Amino acid sequence: MKVLVTGSNGFLGQHLCINLANKGFNVIATSRGSNKIGHLVNTQFQAVDVTKKNEIAHVLHQFKPEVIIHNAAMSKPNECDNNQEACLLQNVTATAYLVEAGKKINSYFIYVSTDFVFGENGPHSEDAAKEPLNFYGKSKLMAEEIVTTSGLKYAIMRPVFIYGKQLANMKGTFLHWVKNSLSNGQKISVVNDQHRTPSYVNDICKGLTTMIEQQVSGDFHLAGKDILTPYQMAVTLANTLQLDASLITPVTSETFVEPVKRAKKSGLKIEKAIRELNYQPVSFEEGVRLSFL
Repeated sequence: MKVLVTGSNGFLGQHLCINLANKGFNVIATSRGSNKIGHLVNTQFQAVDVTKKNEIAHVLHQFKPEVIIHNAAMSKPNECDNNQEACLLQNVTATAYLVEAGKKINSYFIYVSTDFVFGENGPHSEDAAKEPLNFYGKSKLMAEEIVTTSGLKYAIMRPVFIYGKQLANMKGTFLHWVKNSLSNGQKISVVNDQHRTPSYVNDICKGLTTMIEQQVSGDFHLAGKDILTPYQMAVTLANTLQLDASLITPVTSETFVEPVKRAKKSGLKIEKAIRELNYQPVSFEEGVRLSFL
């Protein structure tokens, strides 16, 4: 089965392409710029700008993938707020282009969304009210609506606070910043009043693989089972890796002035994925071990 992945150079994109290739899928990895995932068995890389309608149409016509996983996005909330036109182009218009091209070859379409489509009072179930607090969340919700009304067989996957092993040519996550800071003896201040359900990247990849194999429809949350603040995550990492947790100071979100609003209590409920996909995420502590040891 041919699976086309957009955003293959990103954190989730690289891990996903590797996982799918190892499972025997024929992966078409697409991203802007040069190939960062290396030369994998069962994988072809194509440089594609998803904001260019003709490039999307060409690559989908050329490869005719049975499955499209649309993972590419402008995903930094501050950048989305500062440049809303670019955000709409990359998150909404590009999705419309992919849906249009996907309809011509009748692909199964999986859209990678975000917990930012919800507001406060998390963790949220798949059918919770969509009340995005910032422009990034609004743009992803607009893209979701394009997918749900497309007429394609589709599924929407929402993760939150993705972490995992840092591969070559890959930017690190929040946890890598914590580890590097503590390893260098640096004191850090970490927010302790925002609650999340951090998602181990390989759990997400396994869940997406099951979604492909079962051709499920509808919305699915692939997140972790532990509800933690970033401070609690940092302390867990320090204790697991035998680093000095006393270097970490808990602070409130008001300590860091940010232009966009973020939920204090977010996170995602995963009961549906457990029930329908046999989704079995690791604990956060085990995810840290798998990521760093």
